[in-house]
Amino acid sequence: MSDDFLFAEEPEPIIAVLNGSWKVLIVDDEPEVHAVTKLALSDFTFQSKNLTFFSAYSGREAKELIKQHPDTAIILLDVVMETDDAGLLVARYIREELHNEHVRIILRTGQPGQAPERQVIINYDINDYKSKTELTAQKLFTVIMSSLRSYRDIMSLEQSRQGLEKIINASADLFSSHSMEQFIDGVLQQLTSILGCNEDALLVSSSLVAGNVAGEVTEPHNLVVFAGQGEFESKEGKPVQEVLAPELMDAFDTALKSRGIVYRDNYLVAYCTSKFTHGSLLYISGLPGAITENQKKLIELFSQNVQIAYENVQLQHEVEDTQREIVYRLSEAVEHRSIESGNHVKRMAFICYDLAKAYGMPEEEAERLMFAAPLHDVGKVGIPDGILNKPAKLQAQEWEVMKTHTSIGYEILKNSKRSIIQAGAVIAQDHHEKWDGTGYPTGKKGEDIHIYGRIAALADVYDALRHRRCYKSAWPLDQVMATIEAEAGKQFDPKLVEIFKSRVDKLEAILQKYPDSYE
Repeated sequence: MSDDFLFAEEPEPIIAVLNGSWKVLIVDDEPEVHAVTKLALSDFTFQSKNLTFFSAYSGREAKELIKQHPDTAIILLDVVMETDDAGLLVARYIREELHNEHVRIILRTGQPGQAPERQVIINYDINDYKSKTELTAQKLFTVIMSSLRSYRDIMSLEQSRQGLEKIINASADLFSSHSMEQFIDGVLQQLTSILGCNEDALLVSSSLVAGNVAGEVTEPHNLVVFAGQGEFESKEGKPVQEVLAPELMDAFDTALKSRGIVYRDNYLVAYCTSKFTHGSLLYISGLPGAITENQKKLIELFSQNVQIAYENVQLQHEVEDTQREIVYRLSEAVEHRSIESGNHVKRMAFICYDLAKAYGMPEEEAERLMFAAPLHDVGKVGIPDGILNKPAKLQAQEWEVMKTHTSIGYEILKNSKRSIIQAGAVIAQDHHEKWDGTGYPTGKKGEDIHIYGRIAALADVYDALRHRRCYKSAWPLDQVMATIEAEAGKQFDPKLVEIFKSRVDKLEAILQKYPDSYE
């Protein structure tokens, strides 16, 4: 831009695509200063952004406006207003109370003797000091341009810092779903910062959940938002056609078909691929100008690796889901040996989870109990059918054989290094122990019985009494409630019985949702 551009007598019309604006706060008690400043900077643009002006006529108004607009880039601040040091107090308020280190403060004074430059520069965190008499239109243009460049660089560094902080925080637990979202959000922030564009960025994918690894995708309407920032921050999980304008959908379609990067106006759409999926796109808007070769290489590197990173998480979740399904199906296979098979193991899982959460168990541990609970009777695989399915009361010798299923289950599971299987071993061994010590196989008492076993014991008895078995009919709820309440302090942990009584409606809903097939 030439030196005399702003003040040419007959300026040529300029056609520019503006992308947002820089906020400038004018603080002065003279209305003429506001008018002249706005006029002198009316055609100012920097990085395809114009200026948005806010006016304050006192130190008090200035404090309110900067508090409302913390993203203000520049403050043109008069010193003497309602008091001789009103402007200096505003500067101190911004830095020390609002802790806003980003905004560039340019001090303007008509009375330099009242606020000597050297003293002000030393005592106050301001960025420039100008006398109103020396601040001509051209010098105003120069100081605004240099201040905006400083503000841009400071904000770029701040965005990089925030992005790195997110990545570092996510790296501690990279393979949890929440942390992966945080990781990609951090990388998006880093990428937009390095490119010098605004905060609007978006990653859309065809495979958002484990077990849904997609193949070739050639239709952008099949994509959904995985991560976003700026205007897309709250759009996660939505179909892409609900988020993007038609012209952007056209760019997405072109990127999918070309398997490359599409650069248009002030945005780009990059195709992301990996070994398993071919249908993720990265969108970044607000590009400040032409993309350099180094920036293009950075974008290509990101688009090549971001999908691979996410799929590693998907595969981890797939392994975990597979383990849990094997546990569930193994438990069902054991239950199917009974004459009346049903959804007992599934109900046990959800009942145990509900009781564990109400007991105060952490989410991770409650989930472990939920996935392990179906293994409680895995030892019945070693019990003969004649005893397991006998429709009458077992003889004493038969009962001793039946009781061995707890030890059999424990022996089957005890040597596993997997936390779910280890929890299953504990449950298999302890779920027939009783609070008063009269249970089996070892006669444990009170809190010596593992909490997994105590919860599983109550869940198992509740579900068994409420459903038909080969040796009995289903009991009504009031009879079940009376029996369990009577066994508090005897068979069951009294605290768990109280929790059970307070949540029985929710537990009954679980029974209704997963009825036995023969009912």
